[in-house]
Amino acid sequence: MRDSRETISPRAFVAGYPIKHSRSPLIHGHWLAKYGLDGSYDKIAITPGEFPEFIANLKTEASPYRGGNITIPHKEAACLLADQVDPLAEELGAANTLWREGGRLHATNTDGIGFLANLDARQPGWDRAQRAVILGAGGASRAVLQALRDRGIAEIHVVNRTLERARELVDRFGAPLEAHGMNSLPSLLDGAGLFVNTTSLGMDGAEAPQLPFDRMMSDALVTDIVYVPLKTPFLLQAEQVGLSTVDGLGMLLHQAAPGFEKWFGRMPEVTEELRNLIIADIEDHA
Repeated sequence: MRDSRETISPRAFVAGYPIKHSRSPLIHGHWLAKYGLDGSYDKIAITPGEFPEFIANLKTEASPYRGGNITIPHKEAACLLADQVDPLAEELGAANTLWREGGRLHATNTDGIGFLANLDARQPGWDRAQRAVILGAGGASRAVLQALRDRGIAEIHVVNRTLERARELVDRFGAPLEAHGMNSLPSLLDGAGLFVNTTSLGMDGAEAPQLPFDRMMSDALVTDIVYVPLKTPFLLQAEQVGLSTVDGLGMLLHQAAPGFEKWFGRMPEVTEELRNLIIADIEDHA
C-alpha cells in the first residue's frame, strides 16, 4: 500500500556530496509551481558512507520520498543498490534517477536522453553528421557515447589524453566507436560533422586548447556539456569560424524531465522561461 503522505504531497530529492551548488531544486521547483502541483524537491548532502543506509530507507514505505536524482559521487553505487536497473543505466554502470514502483526501487540514467533532447531542440537535423569527435573518456562521456551510438552516428571517435581510457570505452560500447590519443584530434576534425567536449576544459574560466574547427564540415555542430560559462572557449572558437554551437545547459534541463514525470505525474516542458531562470542563477553566483 502506498504511504498516504505520498498521496497528499509527493516528495523527491537530489542527493550528492557536495550538493550545495546543485540547480536541480530550482528546476523542479519551477515546474511544480508552473503546473500548480502539490509536492516538494529537497537537496540532500550524503557522504559515501551514509549512502547505502539512505537507499535502504528509500526502499521502504516509511520513506517520505517517491524517488530522486543521484549525482556525484553516488551514481555507480545507486546502480548497484537499486532493485531494478534498466538497460541504459546497466550498460553505463551508473544511475542518476530513482523511483519506487511496484514495491521495488527502480533506476535509470537520463543523461544521454538529456544530451540528445538538447541537440534536437536547439539544432534540429544535427544527427545527419556521419563523423562525431568526442573529447574526453571520463565518466561524463559515457552517456554521450551511448546516446550517439544508439542514435546511429556512423563514426564515433573518442579522443583522450590517456589512450587506454578511451580504449576502455570502445570495449564497453563497441562499434562504431574508435579510440585515439590527443595527437590525432586535428586530423579527426577533418570533415567531421559533430564535436562534443565532455571534459572540464574551459569550465569556470579554466583554459582550453585552440582547436582547428575550421577543418570541420561547414554545417558541423560544436557542443559542450560544460555550461558554466555558458559560452565556453570551445564554443567561442567554433563561432569564430562560422560553425553552429549548442551550449550544455539544455542537457541539464532535459535530463531532469523524465524523473519529474515519475515522481509528480506530469512530463514537464523545457522552456526558454526555465532556461533564463537558470542562466540568471548562474550569473548571480558568478
